[in-house]
Amino acid sequence: MILEPSQKQKKLEDKLNAYYFSLANLDSLSEKEQQKLYKEIRKTIESLEEGHEKAEEWAKFLSSSSDELKARLKDTINSNKKGFIISRAPANGTIDYREEKAHHFARGLNGYKLFLIFLIGSVAGVIVETAWCFLRHGYVESRAGLVYGPFSPIYGVGAFFLTLMLYKYRNRSTIYSFIGGFVAGSVVEYICSYLQETLFGSVSWDYSNIPLNINGRVCLLYSVFWGFLGILWIKSIYPRMSVWILKIPNKIGKILVWILLVFMIFNSVVSALAVYRWSERIEGKEASNRVEILLDERLPDERMQRIYPNMEFLK
Repeated sequence: MILEPSQKQKKLEDKLNAYYFSLANLDSLSEKEQQKLYKEIRKTIESLEEGHEKAEEWAKFLSSSSDELKARLKDTINSNKKGFIISRAPANGTIDYREEKAHHFARGLNGYKLFLIFLIGSVAGVIVETAWCFLRHGYVESRAGLVYGPFSPIYGVGAFFLTLMLYKYRNRSTIYSFIGGFVAGSVVEYICSYLQETLFGSVSWDYSNIPLNINGRVCLLYSVFWGFLGILWIKSIYPRMSVWILKIPNKIGKILVWILLVFMIFNSVVSALAVYRWSERIEGKEASNRVEILLDERLPDERMQRIYPNMEFLK
């Protein structure tokens, strides 16, 4: 229980009232007494300012501790409830405990876990977007971002940065998750759009016709979606993903991550070269070296069009 410092406050109020009285009757004091009074008041001001800073730090600590304890309790209670169709996600505090207890290779927020989250997010993004395309338009269309495999780095990068930004607040209330998702998603989307247009002269999305957009790269509507995704991500998707990652044995997991990392680097480099060469072919440029000839043979326009059906090149 926190006691109110009533006696200490009363003593301070009496002291301040004495200062107020002395300042109001300054003419009755000698010059030496005035200087002594000024010195005492300045010293008291310094003490009050220092106390104010400490009080602010203590207030912040109490506020954050209250919020975290409340969030942990809520998450734990919700995780123990019976799910309607699928089981509920475990609380993040439970995940933290399991990772530390097992001394898992991908515990906490290390490079192994971040890469696996990037990889899973890349695959999940393709699955979700392909399903959405089918439900909305009635046909299956490629939503991959790389030439080999069902990977879309934009979703992987989004998952990476969402986790990186929200991990600190995984055991806090949902408002932190919303703000973090809103900011992280918008920044990632803007940067990816800018880099694609700058490096390859192409665009994959344009929000120019949606109100409150910034250069057509991001808009308020989708930024709000990113915010809600932040809540869903750190409170539901991330814990489930961590449970899957926890099942990977330590020795096999480390080797597997390095193999997949090399593959994804190779895949990304080939994809970037293939898109760039595709843009050159559209401009009528002939292959000038063996790499370009190989790209023309293995990844011709027809195949690139199937992989990236929505990609448009700017003039």
